[in-house]
Amino acid sequence: MTRCHLRVQTVLAASSVLAIPLTANAAFFEDSKASVELRNFYLNSDYHQPGARQSLRDEWAQGFILDYRSGFTEGTLGFGVDAIGLLGVKLDSGPDRQNTGLLPVGDDKAPDEYSQLGAAAKARISKSVLRVGTLIPKLPTVLPNDSRLLPQTFQGAQLQSKDIDNLTVDLGRLTQNSLRNSSSNDDMAVAGKGIQGGQESDEFNFAGANYKWGKNLTTGYNYAHLDKNYRQHIANIKYKYPLGDEQSFETDIRYAYSSNDGKTNIDNKAFGAKLIYNLGGHSFGVNYQEMNGKTGFPHIEGTNSYLVNYVMISADFASPEERSWQARYDYNFAAVGLPGLTFMTRYTSGDNFVRSPGREGKEWERNTDIAYVVQSGPFKDFGIKWRNGTYRSNGGNDIDQNRLIFSYTLALL
Repeated sequence: MTRCHLRVQTVLAASSVLAIPLTANAAFFEDSKASVELRNFYLNSDYHQPGARQSLRDEWAQGFILDYRSGFTEGTLGFGVDAIGLLGVKLDSGPDRQNTGLLPVGDDKAPDEYSQLGAAAKARISKSVLRVGTLIPKLPTVLPNDSRLLPQTFQGAQLQSKDIDNLTVDLGRLTQNSLRNSSSNDDMAVAGKGIQGGQESDEFNFAGANYKWGKNLTTGYNYAHLDKNYRQHIANIKYKYPLGDEQSFETDIRYAYSSNDGKTNIDNKAFGAKLIYNLGGHSFGVNYQEMNGKTGFPHIEGTNSYLVNYVMISADFASPEERSWQARYDYNFAAVGLPGLTFMTRYTSGDNFVRSPGREGKEWERNTDIAYVVQSGPFKDFGIKWRNGTYRSNGGNDIDQNRLIFSYTLALL
């Protein structure tokens, strides 16, 4: 499906909505929802290693995310429209402090602002919905990044069906990628450690099925193909075992196999397991992850990777042949009468990969999050989060990072 075809289909679908009498469009308007999220973001990265090309990245910016989702017109085949408006405004930056991911990188300095407007036409029949246009899919094979000022978006088409009880099926194609700090839509590229020979592509095909076997067991399979880059198969199984009042044990097992397409050298098998014990407001977790093959785990440039040890600074601990583990602790203060206040800390360590000929690579990262969301009153839903991270390795990267995020979502409809 070419970009031209996608634009034509979007226009036709939107036109069909407008052509239907207003009496049939009652649900279209009545079920519409609109909101604007205000996101104020400060990020500081301090690079301690000698000879670093940039010893400090430090920026502050304000983001606005307008989200509109219509209902569907009445009838067997219903039509609707979704729209998203994104605006990022620079509050503080500098030529020698840019490239935090909050703002576009300029030749001399970051621009004062950047923006994007997108829309998707949608059609529904029974429990199946087709969307064509601007998308933010959330699948194991494509996880748009939303860890900075504005979310990453794509152009394409996605069909999601829930016509069979407990089964969710996704099919689609993406053609363009807009990074989290970009106003443009561009061809997609592959990201991953040790990958060579990648080419830009305007064709990413995906398919997946997720089945819920009961209250506590879910399994899934997803396939993806980034043309001229890689093919990928991902399988996962999640199980939650209740142990009594306010106690449970959770497992999340993931396996991915990725092979080359075109002229790339991609060859990766990724295994990951998460084990979590919940006790009241406490959550104790242990993760294990291992890479096998000539390259690291491939994914679309700018997206998060579907790995259990994907973290804050060093990303995914996914160098070729790397082994890594993580210990994590979460606490929800609602258990002691303070709803809205949460805490998280984790430590991740990796080794068994080649840093240089004859030298084993080693790395570790420590993260801490403290967040609070106001639960009532005039400032209800106002949130504040502080994220702190420390990364060290024997490869020359020593990074300390702090993020301070204020957010507020205002419902318009």
